[in-house]
Amino acid sequence: MPPGTEPGQRIHLVVLFGGESAEHDVSCSTAAHVLRAVDPERYRITPVGIGRDGQWAIADDALAALESGPEALPNELDPGGSTTSPTPLLDDATTDGDPTVVLPLLHGPMGEDGTVQGLLELAGLPFVGSGVLGSAVAMDKAMAKNVIGVAGIAQAKHRVVTELDHVDNDTLGHELADELGLPAFVKPANMGSSVGVSKALTHDELRSSIDHALTYDEVVIVEEAVVGREIEVAVLGNRHPVASPPGEIVPGEEFYSYEDKYVTDGAELLVPAPLGAEAADEVRRLAVDAFVALRCEGLARVDFFYEPPGVGEGRGFLCNEVNTMPGFTPISMYPKLWIEAGLSYPQLIDRLVELALERHSRRRRNTKR
Repeated sequence: MPPGTEPGQRIHLVVLFGGESAEHDVSCSTAAHVLRAVDPERYRITPVGIGRDGQWAIADDALAALESGPEALPNELDPGGSTTSPTPLLDDATTDGDPTVVLPLLHGPMGEDGTVQGLLELAGLPFVGSGVLGSAVAMDKAMAKNVIGVAGIAQAKHRVVTELDHVDNDTLGHELADELGLPAFVKPANMGSSVGVSKALTHDELRSSIDHALTYDEVVIVEEAVVGREIEVAVLGNRHPVASPPGEIVPGEEFYSYEDKYVTDGAELLVPAPLGAEAADEVRRLAVDAFVALRCEGLARVDFFYEPPGVGEGRGFLCNEVNTMPGFTPISMYPKLWIEAGLSYPQLIDRLVELALERHSRRRRNTKR
């Protein structure tokens, strides 16, 4: 029985979705699947949406998604009854005696980056996923690479470029090409779902790719193009995290782009990944190491490039990034990996709620009020 609950008591689950980031649509689709999967005898559900304009609303229309599918969730929320201040709205959504857990199905800035997590901490509400520190550091790819590097986990060669670096240096493209080689990948530091990511084949494309990434963030990552396989591991837990069997992404395009993930569905997901037992154990261990180094909690998907002997430089597993709120539809890699391990989609949601209540109970014991 989860901490803070009594036998037979339903948990009040506040499903938070939408958001102001470029990943708004992805969040809405995820929320629809979760709303359809949760057990109404175990949970009383309140959907709370955040519009693209930042308005918060208790989105009663989202409940239609239980029968109608993802298209029932609005991309823009009806401003009627909404408020620019989310705290009173959360108060309204959590005013009865049932234990409340917030499930923030938000991707990208203003949702996955510690901002909403800080709000929920201040409101004293248990929530699924990493706290402020883990969310913020993992979301910022530049800072995450620093932490992962200090932890001794191998990564691809990369360079952090700021907006000022780019504006003041006409030779930057040539410098980066000399250092990292071409082709190279350019990505915003604070974005997910491959939004803003591009592959540069020439010096001119490198500069234009940086210009494009800077429309999403003032810090970008320029990274070598690794010749290798894309391996992903799902991690679940708080103080004692466990790793799933690894999976593999075989992109339908040149790389695993936004269109590949959500539009064309061209990528192939291999679950489990065709790896030997020794390699699978190694990448699972590295995934937990990265999860712990970044102070993640609840869930994260840890992504790697794999250069086995004879491929590229043969460097083995290179940590690419850590996603603290990964894609979470039933056909997304994170749930698929746990389904492969014997944990169904509804059971995975149950476990995440239990972890949220456990962490909240522990933090309240450890915090002087």
